[in-house]
Amino acid sequence: MSEAAKPQKKKRVNVRRPDVMTLVQAEVEKHYHSPIVEKLRDNGGSITIGKSTVRLAEQFGFCYGVERAIDLAYAARRVFPDQRIFLIGEIIHNPEVNKQLAKMDIVSLPWKEITSEYDDLTEDDVVIVPAFGAPTSFTEKIEQQGCHIIDTTCGDVMKVWRRVRTYAKTGMTSFIHGKRGHEETQATASRATGEDGKGHYIIVLTLEETEYVCNFIRNGGDTEEFLKKFDRALSEGFDPQIHLQQIGVANQTTMLKSETEDIQGRIRKAISDRDGNPDNFQMFDTICGATQERQDALFDMLNKPMDLLLVVGGYNSSNTTHLVEIGQENLPTYFIREASCLESLETVVHFDIEESAEVSTPNVLAGFDNEDVTIGITAGASCPANLIEETIVRVLALRGISREMIENS
Repeated sequence: MSEAAKPQKKKRVNVRRPDVMTLVQAEVEKHYHSPIVEKLRDNGGSITIGKSTVRLAEQFGFCYGVERAIDLAYAARRVFPDQRIFLIGEIIHNPEVNKQLAKMDIVSLPWKEITSEYDDLTEDDVVIVPAFGAPTSFTEKIEQQGCHIIDTTCGDVMKVWRRVRTYAKTGMTSFIHGKRGHEETQATASRATGEDGKGHYIIVLTLEETEYVCNFIRNGGDTEEFLKKFDRALSEGFDPQIHLQQIGVANQTTMLKSETEDIQGRIRKAISDRDGNPDNFQMFDTICGATQERQDALFDMLNKPMDLLLVVGGYNSSNTTHLVEIGQENLPTYFIREASCLESLETVVHFDIEESAEVSTPNVLAGFDNEDVTIGITAGASCPANLIEETIVRVLALRGISREMIENS
């Protein structure tokens, strides 16, 4: 195709028109609103019927960034009713929400690599960038194809991008605490190379990996071994002998705050041990506010006696997984995708984060037959209220309590 024949780069589209958003909000509320959840909120976050108590965390479920992303996706279909609409990956990590978008003929594109499907996009097509954002290679590709672009990237994610770009400009390596295979982390890493592509980054998830890096900072080490250990978690041309001299820490916004702070402290100390001062270290708190609020709310809820915790959300949701980690340190905790995972009073299907697999195990509720029981429920920032309602209804049904009894209590 000649230069003259190439599609013109489209500007990002603002679909938040008042007439459209009025219709969108009604549609979103129809799909995801929960009167029972609102009832519990109005009742101080708990309900007791007979010998069964359900307690909700003070903060749970959809955050502003997720609500905004969903609103924009719904609005896209209304503004472009007859055009093909695509989505890079998933809008958020929740199967229910992504299923609703699929029903609206919003087609998910691969996000791990740019495939031939991207070559088939035309200037008449609409492409939605998800709440996690997308690597620069993807956004550049859809711009080159001339597509209409609707960007739902969360503002907290973009704050991290600005930070890592600053690190790149000043010659600092971005030390990104996150999951190397996560959409958000990949999007952040693509910005950490800077505008000229010469910046560097390393993605680290665990304290064990952090200690390995700290030891290399203090004592040096085997470069080949280092590169092998962090395969696919490093910028192109990364040399640990050179690119660990100046480090700026950032993080995937949905990580566990206490762990990120621990990692920051370890890196800072390693640099101070090597240099005699921490001048070659910078950090910036980039945990998203909603993630932190949900973690704090769970810690508060754990101060009260409970017999079981249910964490509701998509199994690939990072912020939800960290709620599970917090819960299972304190009491029996089930990470469930939806209410149907509570198969019976004897059996529950849930995600085992250590095994990274869905498992079926005995339900601890079976041990509370005819006894008082308190069940805590929380959910990650990508979980809609209707799924939380269904979980409340299901767990109480296992205790012989009907929806009508909940509604009339």
